[in-house]
Amino acid sequence: MGRLDNRVAVVTGGGRGIGRATCIRLAADGAVVVVNDIDDAPATETAALITSAGGRALPVVANTVDMAQARALIDTAISEFGSLDIVVNNAGTTRDKMFHGLDDPLFDLVMDANLKTAFHTTLAAMPYLRDTAKAEIKQNGRPDHHRKIVLTSSVAALMGNPGQFNYTAAKGAVIAVTKTLARELGPFGINVNAVAPGFIETRLTAAKQQGDTYGIPEEMRMMARAMIALGRLGEPEDVANVTAFLASPDSDFVSGVTVPVTGGQLGGM
Repeated sequence: MGRLDNRVAVVTGGGRGIGRATCIRLAADGAVVVVNDIDDAPATETAALITSAGGRALPVVANTVDMAQARALIDTAISEFGSLDIVVNNAGTTRDKMFHGLDDPLFDLVMDANLKTAFHTTLAAMPYLRDTAKAEIKQNGRPDHHRKIVLTSSVAALMGNPGQFNYTAAKGAVIAVTKTLARELGPFGINVNAVAPGFIETRLTAAKQQGDTYGIPEEMRMMARAMIALGRLGEPEDVANVTAFLASPDSDFVSGVTVPVTGGQLGGM
């Protein structure tokens, strides 16, 4: 028996990195996972990894910056599996630039990918989270079980980071809305929490080569490692493990918090 047996989870940005690790971990705990990504190949590959291990998963390509696509994503989960219990808002990206060189397109792109996706996906899920719980309360006096929303912030929002005005603005907003949603949705047995990854090995933090869209210079990677008390860079699974806890019954009395997953990164709190 898994602690997430009979639960249905939607994970945005589930095709790569932290999102992929989260999908795999939730499935290992027994959840049926809807793997969302804007690209078909990584979403399909993640779903295949889950099904080959004996789990259940469905890839769904959708860009939840668009509200209609967010609703289509959630509607697909409901039509395929009949319910929704867990929403993990993991989708995001970076486009780093020092503040004096920032412009509206770069600001909007990062805000949309990190904040608007979470807004739209969570809003689309309300009929199947809040309204379902409200009906259960009316009939039975309480929800059948706790439903979970997990958002992905960043340690950068807790400590600041040069060149990431747009990213820290979005991830800081994630922390704020986590607290607000926890207050709004708590009466319906819906827990809302966030994870704040530190330096995690993904394509966004890989050593950046000339012309690369993603990544950071190797010297910055080494500086980051030197600031981590546990002496290593994080892996996507380190974040997935915390997200799985927040999505599980083990966290039924935890809501409105942001959990740093940093390995004891100096200045991370």
